[in-house]
Amino acid sequence: MTKTYLMNSLVEKMQSTDQDFRFMGLNDLMLEIKQDPNSFFGDETAENKVLRQVLKLVEDTISEVKNQAVKCLGQLIKIIRENQMELVVDSLINYSVGKDEELRDISGLALKTITSELPPDGKIAGKACAKLTPKLLGQVANPDTPPETLLETLSTLSILITRFPAHFVDPSLSPQPLAAIAPLLTHSRPAVRKRAISTLSQFVPVAPSELFSNLLQNNILPFLVANANLEQQRTTVNLVAAIFRQSPQQLTPSLGDIVPGLLQAVKRDDDELREGCLQALETLLLRSPGEATPFVDSMVQVGIQYIKYDPNYAGEDDGEDEEMADADDEDEDGELDQYSDDEDTSYKIRRSATKLLSAVIVTRPELLASLYKSVSPVLISRFSDREGTVRLEVWAAYVTLLNQTSLYGGLPQSLEGDSAVRGKRKRDSEERMDVEETPYTLLRSQVPALSKALLGQLKPPKTPPATVQAGFQLLYALLSVLPGSLSSQVGPIVATSKSILSQSPTTTTSTLHLTCLSFLALFLSTHAPAVFSPSLTSLTPVLLKSLRERHPRVASEAFRVFSALLNATRPVKNNDWSERVYDEALQRLSTHDTDAEVRGCAEDCVADLWICATDMMKSKGGKEWQAICRTTGNTAGAVKVVTKVARDVDIGDQWVNSCLEWIMALLKKSGRGGKPEVFTALDTLLKRYQSGIPADLPPSLIPQIKLYVGTSDISLLSQALSILALLLELSPSITFPVAEKELLADIYQIAHSPLVSGAALDSLLAFFSALVQADRQIATHVVPNLVIGVDRSPRTQASFTNVAKCIGQVVRSSQGVAAGTIAEYSKAVKKSSKAKSTTVVLSLLILGELGRFIDMSIQHDVFDNAIDHFSAEEEEIRTAAAFAAGNIAIGNLHLFLPAILKVAEQDPAKRLLSLHALKEVVTHCSHGQLEPVADAIWTPLFHNSTSDSEESTRNVAAACLGKLTTTQPSRYLPQLHAGIRDENPAVRATVVSAIRYTFAESSPSYDELLAPLIMDFLSLMKDTDLTVRRLALSALNSAARTKPHLIRDHLPTLLPTLYAETKVNPELIRTVQMGPWTHKVDDGLDARKTAWETLYTLLDTCLHKLDLPTYLTYLLPALRDPSDEIKVLSHLLISRLSALTLCTPLLIAHLDELTPALETTMRGAPVTKDTVKQDLERAAELRRSTMRAVAALIKVVAIGSAAGASATGGTQKFEAFVDDVKRNEQWGLEFRELVGQ
Repeated sequence: MTKTYLMNSLVEKMQSTDQDFRFMGLNDLMLEIKQDPNSFFGDETAENKVLRQVLKLVEDTISEVKNQAVKCLGQLIKIIRENQMELVVDSLINYSVGKDEELRDISGLALKTITSELPPDGKIAGKACAKLTPKLLGQVANPDTPPETLLETLSTLSILITRFPAHFVDPSLSPQPLAAIAPLLTHSRPAVRKRAISTLSQFVPVAPSELFSNLLQNNILPFLVANANLEQQRTTVNLVAAIFRQSPQQLTPSLGDIVPGLLQAVKRDDDELREGCLQALETLLLRSPGEATPFVDSMVQVGIQYIKYDPNYAGEDDGEDEEMADADDEDEDGELDQYSDDEDTSYKIRRSATKLLSAVIVTRPELLASLYKSVSPVLISRFSDREGTVRLEVWAAYVTLLNQTSLYGGLPQSLEGDSAVRGKRKRDSEERMDVEETPYTLLRSQVPALSKALLGQLKPPKTPPATVQAGFQLLYALLSVLPGSLSSQVGPIVATSKSILSQSPTTTTSTLHLTCLSFLALFLSTHAPAVFSPSLTSLTPVLLKSLRERHPRVASEAFRVFSALLNATRPVKNNDWSERVYDEALQRLSTHDTDAEVRGCAEDCVADLWICATDMMKSKGGKEWQAICRTTGNTAGAVKVVTKVARDVDIGDQWVNSCLEWIMALLKKSGRGGKPEVFTALDTLLKRYQSGIPADLPPSLIPQIKLYVGTSDISLLSQALSILALLLELSPSITFPVAEKELLADIYQIAHSPLVSGAALDSLLAFFSALVQADRQIATHVVPNLVIGVDRSPRTQASFTNVAKCIGQVVRSSQGVAAGTIAEYSKAVKKSSKAKSTTVVLSLLILGELGRFIDMSIQHDVFDNAIDHFSAEEEEIRTAAAFAAGNIAIGNLHLFLPAILKVAEQDPAKRLLSLHALKEVVTHCSHGQLEPVADAIWTPLFHNSTSDSEESTRNVAAACLGKLTTTQPSRYLPQLHAGIRDENPAVRATVVSAIRYTFAESSPSYDELLAPLIMDFLSLMKDTDLTVRRLALSALNSAARTKPHLIRDHLPTLLPTLYAETKVNPELIRTVQMGPWTHKVDDGLDARKTAWETLYTLLDTCLHKLDLPTYLTYLLPALRDPSDEIKVLSHLLISRLSALTLCTPLLIAHLDELTPALETTMRGAPVTKDTVKQDLERAAELRRSTMRAVAALIKVVAIGSAAGASATGGTQKFEAFVDDVKRNEQWGLEFRELVGQ
């Protein structure tokens, strides 16, 4: 069937008098285009015929046909020719200005459809915008355009600017959007004005500066004066709020005029205007917190004033809430009825004022103490607001205040030394009633009023479930910040909880039950038993009732409450509720269809019963273990329960035997799932035998462990070797013969695998140590067998280092074989030896491992031969020789160390190797060994590191200097400190590198010496030398990770310098000629990358000292950084910030500002003839990184929408971008899977 014939047949269908035929003709055309877009192309005359017929059907009398024609146009617009596009646009524009109201509506829908369906990339979008925009703007500028058409046209323009902002930057566009839309701000129809405000604000970021200046001078500032027309001032205030959302930087220069105008306008007697002003101020705070700083105090005063705004309620402010809370239910109902008014909109003003205060709380953590004095009492006084939505908003604002307090209010229970001292001093001062006014102490003083006001509002079932739930969430947040602060409110809490839990959960109340139970678990775990014990008799019956609920999450949470209660009242004796909890848990565990979560919580509760009520549980006969220790289904929770009980309770060897039989059955199950926990349980159980391991256990257990002795799963190998070492330690005589016969050959093969490292290597060494201690005779066989195994394996698959470590461990555990081992492997390192290079390397490594704990002064020639190998041709031999020389020197520092130092000073060619040898000495010697020789090492190390231009030399020397500094900090820290101001940048680089290596030292005495000097070292972040700056940034990163308590208080000084290093410095970018190509090299990239890595670390360790709005301001440009590495780091930071509840309003406020950079990254660089496979792979990984960041932001939007926060920031661009990615042919499927759609 030819294309022309197909199109003609479709036209015939669309021309039919039967509406069904017309509908199906359009439907068939859409299907053909979706299956093969080229099916439409062919004879241009036929194409035009089809297109005109579709346009004609837009005027059809049947609604279904018209709607289908609109959908069809959405598909056609992606593929039609330029002249055909002009036909479509002209036709729809003509329809939209006609007198037929129905046709106007359908044409507006069609215009929105085709703009929504335009592909985001390619030429078609640019051509469509070029054709469509002038006509739409002309329609907007035409005073005769009907209001309904204006609304649709403005909506279409919003879609265009949201999806294709780059097409509106052209200054030659006529008419200009701002000039065309601005007159609509005075339109008689409010709906048109509202839509015009939204559309106009979207065009502001791309508008020419002179046009925006005209808008500001003619349409904004004149209407913010005190005597401006009320209607126009309302419109202007809403426009200002919209521009704050879309492009706050445009208004920044004029804030001195705008904000006072808003603060003046809010005083006018007009509710709608007041609400708009408060919303504009809130948006300004969230979008430009830094620029809003001069006006924060005024904003707080306005918020405080209007959060109380309730002209229709005649009560006095002072004491009003307490009276309402204390009144009986009937009186309160009467009051609320008396003052309810369907037309009362004052609640909107109170709600907006609350959101304004919440924005202040979010963006001004440095004002927390002040906010507790001014804002907190006002919020508490409004806990009983008569309008439910306002009440919930006030509670949410207070939760935000509590969250900010936990983050920024200080850490009174910090484990760091100085913080802990301060916390203790603070508590002591509280006892003396001489309390320093910190956020914590101010909050603590307000808790009685807060809890009384809040609990007075929680009166189920009269209070709606959602309100009670929000109240418990606030109480939960309070206890999270101030544990144990509700001791005086036990009665109301128990009464309210009892009222909730006594009712069976329904679809609408189940979430309330969960929130209440979660709160009770926290309450019981944070208060002393004496506080709540008198109330247990009334509380436990309803908790036991919740255990029996059919709703699985309610039952699970109830078990968690009892676990918290058991741990709080440990040891538990002589009470009825623990018996009933046991019975209910046993019943749940014995039932096969019990929900998995309920079963897991019941198992945890049984464990807590064993630990906290041991005497009672021992009398029960152990029925619960039969139900817990099953081999089918999910056994992970049961394994953890057995481990937990075995670790804390001595039940007896019989119980341990039965549990081990069950654990061994689980080991036989295929698959890796749950095996790490099984090995942990096995380790714990083996240590709990009171009368020794049974003789029949090792022969039956070792064959099962053998399955995991391999390199296919290194973490399980580590655990398996640890179990074998434990068996050899606990039962050597029985375990050794089995291990030697079943396992040793396999372990020889594993020992030389380069995959074995870290914990697995430690476990391997522990195994060999236990093996040799179990039978001293085996050592003489193990050493040669290890060497034979590595000799037989391919060079690329053998780790000589691992074999040498294993041999060293064997000899350390059985030093009787030391002399023979040294004699054997010293042969290969002699000058006359003709051994293979691999044998020489292995021998040097073995001798180095032995020299670390054996004095080889008798075999002095071994050390001399190692030094001689510094001149070997092969790098591996030279490296092994440095390792051997350094470690042999440890055995006799006074004899061997001077020889290494002499080489370092006199032979520049061998200097780096001698420094590596010194690094071995410094790294593996104890402080006591190093102290006598530290001076001898210090000077040559410092001299060599600063005189050699090689960075590798400096790094090795700096590591040694750092370790030496920690041995005698009082002596060497001042010497490092003196080098800070040295004129030689190499000295400064060595100093800051060395200090970075000292941060691994955990001694408090070292911290005391370092604390006064650390800022001097970190001041090198401002050094003129780029390398020194980068190393100083790396030092700050290490300090943030290992010693955050030393830098937290200095962050206000450090952060500006750190932020400055995140910016691209054009002066550090140079162009390099590479043959016919030029390549740009950014010398500042490493420093910039280190700065961002440091900022990422600070999020984890010093979050409460970071000003998140400022942090986000510097993060936004990183999304556009020329380096892909920086982009990936910025995506990780976005994901990390998305997980912080406090960042939700900030991220939402900046979403549309984030979007263009994310769009550009998703679009990727164009593929050229020079693009190689690696470039494509890097680009693909960068896009995946972007999608992960977008997925995190989608969750933020969902949370914000649920909390009503999305109104404060524009999200249209972001939502359009998300839709485009979901529809992307290449990445859509992967992205939808990522976001769970």
